[in-house]
Amino acid sequence: MGSKSNGLGAGKKLKKRRRTFRWKSPTFVRRVLKLKEKSDPLKGSYQAKGIVLEKRQLEAKQPNSGMRKCCMVQLIKNGKKITAFAPRDGAIKIIDEHDEVIIECIGGTRGRSKGDMPGVRWQIIKVNDQSLNALTRGKIEKGRR
Repeated sequence: MGSKSNGLGAGKKLKKRRRTFRWKSPTFVRRVLKLKEKSDPLKGSYQAKGIVLEKRQLEAKQPNSGMRKCCMVQLIKNGKKITAFAPRDGAIKIIDEHDEVIIECIGGTRGRSKGDMPGVRWQIIKVNDQSLNALTRGKIEKGRR
């Protein structure tokens, strides 16, 4: 027992078997029931706009040590508060409270946090509609709002 049906009338049985056992796959279940979109503060979109509430430092997970510069951001679309990482050296100095920022996913495995930052899944890419990368390199000045 336990082998697949084979024969002339086996099509219906095979189809039923496939339908049953697909629900054993976690990736299938997450995709069909749209579990990622339901739990995701960005609701399935790639980027989102938000307002910086406060700047904070997070301690890196073991075996690393160091303070990772992050911001608490409140999303405009649904009011949810999330922690976003400020990449590059000196980026946190450019970002002020009440600035409008655009965040995107950092890209850890399966939408989880990346590297040694606990629970941080997003990073800041724009501040007041100006690229954070260009601002940190000194290519452009920060605009007045």
